[in-house]
Amino acid sequence: QVQLVESGGGLVQPGGSLRLSCAASGRISSFNAMGWYRQAPGKERVSVARITRGGVINYADSVKGRFTISRDNAKNTVYLQMNSLKPEDTAVYYCKAVVYGSGLEVWGQGTLVTVSS
Repeated sequence: QVQLVESGGGLVQPGGSLRLSCAASGRISSFNAMGWYRQAPGKERVSVARITRGGVINYADSVKGRFTISRDNAKNTVYLQMNSLKPEDTAVYYCKAVVYGSGLEVWGQGTLVTVSS
């Protein structure tokens, strides 16, 4: 069974940076796509960034130019580099993988990012 473990969240001041990591128990090359989502208090979970098996990348408009998704197949890890952080980026960030073939969605447990002075 595939498992995802996020790390790298924490408290950062506005304008600061954080890098989130999502380590998979299986080969990430076997996933159709992987992505980062976030859920702010009282709001729905929304997509932040996504990378497909073929390397196509999409970002939410709210993070374009500030966030970068990348992957390291050798480490079975996907990253989210977050720069120029704003208070409105405060949320629990989740990693999701879609298994190639079955379409099964696997979620990590989430990591909290708080942007505050």
